[in-house]
Amino acid sequence: MRELRGGQGPEQSSIGVIEAVAVNHWYESSGEIFKALQDLNFAVGRNEFVCLLGPSGCGKSTFLKIVAGLITPSRGEVRLHGHRITGPGLNRGIVFQEPALFPWLTVVANVEFGLVMGGWKKAAARERAQHVLEIVGLGKCSSWYPYQLSGGMKNRAAVARAWALKDADLLLMDEPFSGADAITRVTLQDHLMKTWQAEPRTVLFVTHDVEEAVYLADRIVVFTPSPGRLGDDLEVSLPRPRNRDDPEMSALKSKITSFMHKLALGQKSAEGDSGQH
Repeated sequence: MRELRGGQGPEQSSIGVIEAVAVNHWYESSGEIFKALQDLNFAVGRNEFVCLLGPSGCGKSTFLKIVAGLITPSRGEVRLHGHRITGPGLNRGIVFQEPALFPWLTVVANVEFGLVMGGWKKAAARERAQHVLEIVGLGKCSSWYPYQLSGGMKNRAAVARAWALKDADLLLMDEPFSGADAITRVTLQDHLMKTWQAEPRTVLFVTHDVEEAVYLADRIVVFTPSPGRLGDDLEVSLPRPRNRDDPEMSALKSKITSFMHKLALGQKSAEGDSGQH
């Protein structure tokens, strides 16, 4: 299953920013081995917005943590600009499921925090933070504290904090809108697209929501049910800005949903056959 992209996003490159090379990862618990990822191979080009899509427990977040340098794969490697990732770095911004803002800092101080820690002068960091807050629609809330923000506003502040890092040409987002209600989620997706188009970055975005993936992504990398393998690598041809009511978007969503359902049925069938031996 593959669609061709029409070059609708920011300037992109076939040169791999991220390369997953035969990535395998497993955990050991109570004497048993749980395999999270198996023989994962794919690359992500410069300024591509790539969604990692799959059911819960298929290894999407595990892979994101490997790219972040928070864990080391059991076998294989992930390369950033051709170099093996061995630990965290300021060249990667991360947005987790929880905004994790510092409650004692104002919104703008939260956003500029990483810049200041990275050696930016205070005035330059403040200017940069304020600029990104304007992009995500929080410019007038910069002096507020996290307790004064709604859930959706906290999510936008977390996105702004990661986006503010100019040296971070790769942004890793682990289901950052999963806790939002349906209406807020749509608004957050729109703000994210506005930000990405204003300041292009390479993005790896984890989700289990097919509609979210189709709306956001240039490419959708589909993970199989556990252990996570490459089920498909789908390039999305829908022009931007995208219309959620577009029949083509609905058709693509149905196509992907059907494909993932078949993957799940195949996994259950394989488990059933295994249990008979």
